[in-house]
Amino acid sequence: MQPLGILAQPVSGQAIFIIVLIFIGIFALVVFGIIASYFRLWIQSYTTGAGIGFFNLIGMKLRKVDPPTVVEARVMAVQAGIAEEFSIKDMEAHFLAGGRLKNVVAALVAADRADIPLGWKRATAIDLAGRDIVDAVRMSVNPKVIDCPNPASGKQTIDAVAMDGIQVKAKARVTVRANIERLVGGATEETIIARVGEGIVTTIGSAASYKRVLENPDTISRTVLAKGLDAGTAFEILSIDIADVDVGDNIGAKLQADQAEADKRVAQAKAEERRAMAFAREQEMRALTQENRAKVVLAEAEIPKGIAQAFREGNLGIMDYYRLRNIQADTDMRSSIAGPEEPQK
Repeated sequence: MQPLGILAQPVSGQAIFIIVLIFIGIFALVVFGIIASYFRLWIQSYTTGAGIGFFNLIGMKLRKVDPPTVVEARVMAVQAGIAEEFSIKDMEAHFLAGGRLKNVVAALVAADRADIPLGWKRATAIDLAGRDIVDAVRMSVNPKVIDCPNPASGKQTIDAVAMDGIQVKAKARVTVRANIERLVGGATEETIIARVGEGIVTTIGSAASYKRVLENPDTISRTVLAKGLDAGTAFEILSIDIADVDVGDNIGAKLQADQAEADKRVAQAKAEERRAMAFAREQEMRALTQENRAKVVLAEAEIPKGIAQAFREGNLGIMDYYRLRNIQADTDMRSSIAGPEEPQK
């Protein structure tokens, strides 16, 4: 019964005070840890005039927004003087949407310095579309040179055939500048390369002679540039320069030779067909000749029977028979004098 009595005794005020102190200490440690985590960011924001409060930093953490990223991007915008174009909520929304916040702010700063019209909405749309907005702004300031054809494709030149059948090999360099307004939904560099290659092939193919292409290679660039190949792309073509033009094979002569060889084979096949038909016809005629000879032999075999029948009926006398034999003997003699018959093939 003694232990139950001890448990039933009231807790002293000193014990309660110790428990309260423990809870206060734990709370103070938690508060101190939070303050220590965000104090540097708050000092950075406060000293630069970014306008991000201490409790706002804690709220960002609760909203799963990275506070250092937002603070650094906001400080960059404030220092560049473009912070009025967008709010902190806009920055948080873009971060939560999966955008690269620092890249967007850096691109806005670069565009502002280069006097390029670029707003927050367009910049964030370009970034969310997967394009490198910083590289696009840089390309808008410093144009980029694209080789046509692309060396990565394994082809070194664009080959086309002039109207005289001579192959011409050309290599072009296209200078393009990023078009900020068409970065969202615009075609990429591959489209530019394909269109320029198509234009070069068309221009060379419409030339009357390869000599004219070699004499004036700038006609290719002028003709291709006039087609407006940058329509619907994320770039603006500034110039198309023909870097190299060379003469290839005589494709026309090769095609004519191949056609002549094909015609010869067709003629040989037709001649062989006619020869086979003639040989088959010859064999048919020989078989027909043998068949007719067999009929003649059969008919000749009936002659003795007819003579015997004539003797029996009294229509043929003995003198008539001897005269017939003399005629046959005379015919055989003449045939032997004339020479032997050629053997049948």
